[in-house]
Amino acid sequence: MSGSILAFFTVLVITTSFLSGVFGMAGGMILMGGLLLILPVAYAMILHGITQLTANFWRALLWYAHVKWWLVFRYSLGLFAACALFLFVRFVPDQRLVYIFLGVIPFLPLFIPDHHVPRATSTGGAESCGFICTSMQLVSGISGPTLDLFFVNTNVGRRAIVATKAACQVLTHLAKVLYFGAFLTADTSVDLSAAVITVALVCAVLGTSLARPVLERINDVRFRFLTRYIIMSIGFVYLVVGLSGYV
Repeated sequence: MSGSILAFFTVLVITTSFLSGVFGMAGGMILMGGLLLILPVAYAMILHGITQLTANFWRALLWYAHVKWWLVFRYSLGLFAACALFLFVRFVPDQRLVYIFLGVIPFLPLFIPDHHVPRATSTGGAESCGFICTSMQLVSGISGPTLDLFFVNTNVGRRAIVATKAACQVLTHLAKVLYFGAFLTADTSVDLSAAVITVALVCAVLGTSLARPVLERINDVRFRFLTRYIIMSIGFVYLVVGLSGYV
């Protein structure tokens, strides 16, 4: 990466890791869109996965006491089922399709009746969440807004929501990195050197750490309102970008 692109990448990772640390999502959406500006899809998916895996792993450690591990285990069952399906199909989306899915995902709550969305705490809810969210990750690179659908109306508090979602996302991003790693080509114009990955890891931890005091101060009502407002605004921009690519 050139100096200017590396600087852009550094700011992008710190900012998006901070947002994810506060809201448990949104940051991943912005990061994915930013990476698509400078990298091919498979490489963007891998670097996004490494960065978000680190941020979510660090967030899960920070909030370790609040993680609902029984939900994480059930989530992993759906994740394995989705990975098996995608490995059979071997599907890699193009950039325009990724942007469209990035744009559509935040609006799913408006089109899916609330009573049709199983709660993560209900029977089969966490398993369905794992399958759907992993599928979303392998098509669009993100699944935070979809993951939120399964948690938003549960009796789980904001700290447990952020902590449990972080643990689930660690598994999902790891699966994404391994999946798209199988599709890498010898593209000499792409530089995913150890230095770039190190910058991603350090900045992800830094941004996540800076977010903790903010999350401590925000109340549950404002947390849920801001989460929806931010991701829908970002989604609208991505939807326009993706659709314009087909015009």
